[in-house]
Amino acid sequence: MYASLASAFTASIAFAFGPIFAALAPADCGPPQLHQESTSTAVRSFVKQRRMRVLTFEGYSGAQYEDSLAMLRDAERVLDAENPKEVLVNIGATAEGIGAVYELAKRKGFTTLGIVSSLAQVESVPLSPCVDHVFFIKDTSWGGQLPNSERLAPTSEAIVANSSIIVGIGGGEIARDEMLAAKRLGKRVRFIPADMNHELARQKATKLGLPTPTDFRGAAHAMFGEGT
Repeated sequence: MYASLASAFTASIAFAFGPIFAALAPADCGPPQLHQESTSTAVRSFVKQRRMRVLTFEGYSGAQYEDSLAMLRDAERVLDAENPKEVLVNIGATAEGIGAVYELAKRKGFTTLGIVSSLAQVESVPLSPCVDHVFFIKDTSWGGQLPNSERLAPTSEAIVANSSIIVGIGGGEIARDEMLAAKRLGKRVRFIPADMNHELARQKATKLGLPTPTDFRGAAHAMFGEGT
């Protein structure tokens, strides 16, 4: 069952992003190893055992991208500057939006991680078929800065603490909070501007009874501007 789902997913991604994937090896995607009720310390131990650095991609998930192909091209340029034998690629474990980078990373020979809130299990959010190891961090939120506090939620704390480099391609409030925290810790942070999907943003605003949006650049852009 998993193999057929993974095959269907990679086929659909390859169709959508054919110009990028056509010249690459097939993605070796299989069932992920799930690390239940995990912690930042457990992730740290996993990474330390492998003696590798962690490259984390931030961006839009459910909000998706207005130009997904451009997002993948940006991600490809980042990946091409790294060595798969030295770097683990981390995203948020789920399939939507920035999660498309998982297959790209696998096609380039990287081992992939997903650090995600335990809410992903509670809400049965689909995982990417191309994530190798998923760490479900016990959390009552999806991440970001805790209300009325300068501290990060457990999921975001685990992501920031275990990342050597964070690259944001667009992104909302959670991505913004994590990149800001990483910068405060002196970690390498790079931001690449990208619009969220315009139509999905309009639909969400209508559903919530909010004014029709005119700025689709996301909360991370408001902080990091035209790129770093």
